[in-house]
Amino acid sequence: MLADVDYVIMGAGIPAKIPGILDALADHQDCSFPVEVSGASENEEYSVTFSPNQFWKGSGTRDMAKKHLRRPSFLPIVSSTTLAQSLLKRSNGSGPTRGIDGFVVELNTAGGHNAPPRGWHFEPGEQEEPAYGEKDMVDVKQFKKVAKGLPFWFAGSYGKKEKLMDVLNAGGNGIQVGTLFALSDESGMESTMKQGILSQLADHELKVFTDPAASPTGFPFKVLQLDDDPDKTYVSVQSLSDPEVYDARPRVCNLGYLRAPYIQSDGKVGYRCPSECVEDFVAKGGDMAATAGRKCLCNALCADAGFPQVRYVNNPTTGKKDIYVEPSLITTGDDVNLCTLLLKQNQDDGTWGYSASDVIDYLLSDLKTSREELNKEKVNPVRWGYSATDVEKYLLSEWNEFHRQTREVPELSSL
Repeated sequence: MLADVDYVIMGAGIPAKIPGILDALADHQDCSFPVEVSGASENEEYSVTFSPNQFWKGSGTRDMAKKHLRRPSFLPIVSSTTLAQSLLKRSNGSGPTRGIDGFVVELNTAGGHNAPPRGWHFEPGEQEEPAYGEKDMVDVKQFKKVAKGLPFWFAGSYGKKEKLMDVLNAGGNGIQVGTLFALSDESGMESTMKQGILSQLADHELKVFTDPAASPTGFPFKVLQLDDDPDKTYVSVQSLSDPEVYDARPRVCNLGYLRAPYIQSDGKVGYRCPSECVEDFVAKGGDMAATAGRKCLCNALCADAGFPQVRYVNNPTTGKKDIYVEPSLITTGDDVNLCTLLLKQNQDDGTWGYSASDVIDYLLSDLKTSREELNKEKVNPVRWGYSATDVEKYLLSEWNEFHRQTREVPELSSL
């Protein structure tokens, strides 16, 4: 908010408390956010509290408390009409829509984390893809009915020109597109990894696996399956989607972005992650079964952006310390192969790619055609209306007839 952002977009559960926090921060008021702590009793409540005034006082910048802050619009990411209705009724923000300013409707084919299927619960050790069905789909027209006039955008296999038209024609405001831009020339993905993905896409179709165990959060997570075959013509890449790369990685939690709080034996709050070293997780009271198949998304996603953690690890063969560079784990939407529609090879160096402008031109192509056809229809439009002269003729029509007849009647004196 200090950067004067226009929107806050958030999913990851049910963000019903965020509107109230935005309201409070805009007025420099204290705010708190409830935190679920594993092992806490029913009558114990935990939260994270922030006091803007105390913060400014402690930083020696009390004048900042007088700075006007514009409340950004809040767009929760939802996966069902039911959740949207719940947020509109139960969120703690102000106004008739309780601080909700619109929605992003993200379906289960989107990249990254997915909402679990209806009725699905992750069981430790599970490796099969979650089964999604009709109950997990959202109809655009039906969503419009429950959105209370708020704008909304659809995501999850909606990064297509025809899908954009479908949403607009059904009353939506547009689409959210991730995968096409993530693999474009301008994206921040590490260049060697990106080139490997694009060269493999040019060679064959790639599969996206909805991994039920990869994320330590317990939510299904999309993982792009990549090949590591140096004998092929495409660029070979290493990823945690390769079982050998995954097994060779020394587990560690050195970033901790997805750690979860729990009650330690001494009653204090500690942190643990099922993706960390198995022995450490178990020592903190965690279930060993919960560590199976877990991947360190914190390290992997940083590596995707070209910022891998580099550390020393013990080599059991030599007894010396080796330098270890964290590998990537690429997440994309199910429609990653759609990128081949835009993919071009550079004839000078043989690399593959496309620009963000190519993506925009593709997405808007049907919309542009539709507008051109509409403009053609307007060249010779059928126009409805009437003129002031038409009104005058209508109003005087009876009078003119009466006047004509009276002029034909002989004068009384001549009878």
